[in-house]
Amino acid sequence: MFKPMVVAMAVVAGGCTGAPEERPAAPWPTKAWATSPPEAEGLDAAGLQALDAEFASGARGQITGMLVIRNGKIVFDKSYRHDFDRLFEGRDPARGPYNYYDPDWHPYYQHGHLHTMQSVSKSVTSALIGIAIGRGELPGVDAKLMPYYTGDFRLPDADPRRADLTIEHLLTMTSGIKWDESTVAYTDPANSCANMEKSDDWIQFVLDQPMAGAPGSSFVYNSGATELLSQLIKKVTGKQADEYAAEHLFTPLGITDTYWKRTPKGLSDTEGGLYLTARDLAKIGYLYLNDGMWDGRRLLPEGWVKASTTPLVDTRPGQPRSRKYGYQWWVLPYGGGSHYAYAALGYGGQRLIVVPEHQLIAVFTGWNIYEHAEFAPYDALDRVLATVKQ
Repeated sequence: MFKPMVVAMAVVAGGCTGAPEERPAAPWPTKAWATSPPEAEGLDAAGLQALDAEFASGARGQITGMLVIRNGKIVFDKSYRHDFDRLFEGRDPARGPYNYYDPDWHPYYQHGHLHTMQSVSKSVTSALIGIAIGRGELPGVDAKLMPYYTGDFRLPDADPRRADLTIEHLLTMTSGIKWDESTVAYTDPANSCANMEKSDDWIQFVLDQPMAGAPGSSFVYNSGATELLSQLIKKVTGKQADEYAAEHLFTPLGITDTYWKRTPKGLSDTEGGLYLTARDLAKIGYLYLNDGMWDGRRLLPEGWVKASTTPLVDTRPGQPRSRKYGYQWWVLPYGGGSHYAYAALGYGGQRLIVVPEHQLIAVFTGWNIYEHAEFAPYDALDRVLATVKQ
């Protein structure tokens, strides 16, 4: 159903499966996660405590949470407090949901317990696309994209390459649309994503961008591509992405406490607007770890997890430990490239890392957009893997 697209720069093949040790199954965490000591689940408690000490000391900046799950059980869960009101003072007088210095919105929603997910929202959106395909509301990833927007939006040019765009091109960030949110900071007005977020109509903004290349020819990280998926979900289901998620994804997982930002036109902000707790985010990882099954019920169509977490695209060819990309999920080779973890990653340090080989899930949250660098994905993966004893 989900035949992988062959991209010129994709030189890595393989899946993300493992052969975990046979253990008694943990209860499904629909209502609550089971807990267990790290050592009982084959993890080195001292290694986890050492990382915890780094976060607690402030050595890693504004880390706000660390959650580790193995074999379906929470083995480590800590949070770290920071005075973001004081930290934001004088940085930007403007306020609002798309001002990263507004403490009413970042990193927590209204100073509460729901944490911004930023681009982790993209991976959740990918799951919604899979659900829509499984329900027959979308024909498949090979479907041509532009007919879903014709008549509702103005098309800026007659570039024939635009007609070749498919849903899969959006999922793999290979749309060919001219875009730059990687070489300049998100707080820089030259950032394409920042300009989209300042516009009144995000979908029209993305469609107005010229084509820079043929769809499928190269990877260019593009949050606008994910926002196009939000409009696609609304078009084919008649529901906003947040409403669709609540019905077909969150409720079955027992996720009831969420917030999802809307654009000025009222469209769900699927590129970065989701707020969740760390424990609920981990449920998304657990769903993928179990091939889209949840307590005997299939939520994601068969084959969707494998397609989503297969390294289809090399995002930084020629660089050591280059991240790969699937369907809005990052794929992290490790062990000399013979093994894969996959991750949902968000601005400021949002990390959901899944290591199928070890039945391991790690969630890190933070808001390092200042002097401290984000907790790098490979750094997070390496530190967690180092605690695996058996």
